[in-house]
Amino acid sequence: MFNLLFVGDIVGKPGRKVLKHKLPEIIERHNVNYVVANCENSAGGKGVTTKTLDEVFNAGVDVVTGGNHFWDKKDQIPEITANPSVIRPANYGPAVLGKGFGIYTIEKFGLSIGVINLMGRVFIEIPLDCPFRKFDAIFDEIKNQCDIILVDFHGEATSEKIAFGRYVDGRATMVFGTHTHVQTADEQVFPKGTAYISDAGMTGPKDSVIGVKVDGILKRFLTGLPIKHEVAEGNNTINAVLVSCKRKTFKVESILRINE
Repeated sequence: MFNLLFVGDIVGKPGRKVLKHKLPEIIERHNVNYVVANCENSAGGKGVTTKTLDEVFNAGVDVVTGGNHFWDKKDQIPEITANPSVIRPANYGPAVLGKGFGIYTIEKFGLSIGVINLMGRVFIEIPLDCPFRKFDAIFDEIKNQCDIILVDFHGEATSEKIAFGRYVDGRATMVFGTHTHVQTADEQVFPKGTAYISDAGMTGPKDSVIGVKVDGILKRFLTGLPIKHEVAEGNNTINAVLVSCKRKTFKVESILRINE
C-alpha cells in the first residue's frame, strides 16, 4: 500500500509543537509514505514564515498548502513562494506570487503525485477564479504526468466542498477540505474512487475557538467589537487524514480520520 497523510491546518506555535511531537510516531505507526499539511496559520495563527516552514518540514512534512491567510506575513512572501514544496491556492489571479500546484516524484515507489491547492468562493470575500474550472484546467495539464492527484480545497461552506468533491470524483485521487479548523465525520470514498472529507481539522490548541483564545472570541460575539486574535495554549491536538492506495493501480482502498 501507499499511505498518504494529510495534516489539518497547523495553528501557531502550539500546532508546530504538537506536530513535532506526534507526527513522527503517527508516520511510524501507520507506515506513512508521504505527508502534506496545510500551513497557512503556522506563524502566530496567521500567515507563514521561513522559520515556521523549516519547523514543519523538519517535523516530517513533505509539501505544504495554503489558503486566505497565506499572505499575512507579506515581507517573507517572495522567499516562501520560491520554495518548490510550497503550494498556494491556484485560483488567485495570475499576478500573485507562488504556484497553485506541483508535481513531485516519490522515487521509492516510482510514482508521481500532483498536489493542487484551491479556495472556495462561498462566504469568502476575495476575487477568486472559479475553483471548479481551475481544477479542470490544471487536471488537463497534469493528468498524464501524475499517478495520484491530491486537492486541498480551502473553503467555508461544506456544500461547496462536497459539490467540488463530487465534481472531481474519478479524476482527483483525494480531496481534503480545510479552513474551518473543525474535523468533520464524513470521510468516504465516492463512487468513482475519490477519497473525500469536508474538513481535515486543526493541528493546535484544542481548548480554544478554532485555535484562538476563548475569552477574546466570546467578547467579539457578545459586543460585536473587533478583537485581536491570539493563539490559545494547552491541550494540543493533531487532526489528520490517512488515505491508503494500492501500489500498482493507485486505487483508493481506505480513508481514516486521525485525532490525537
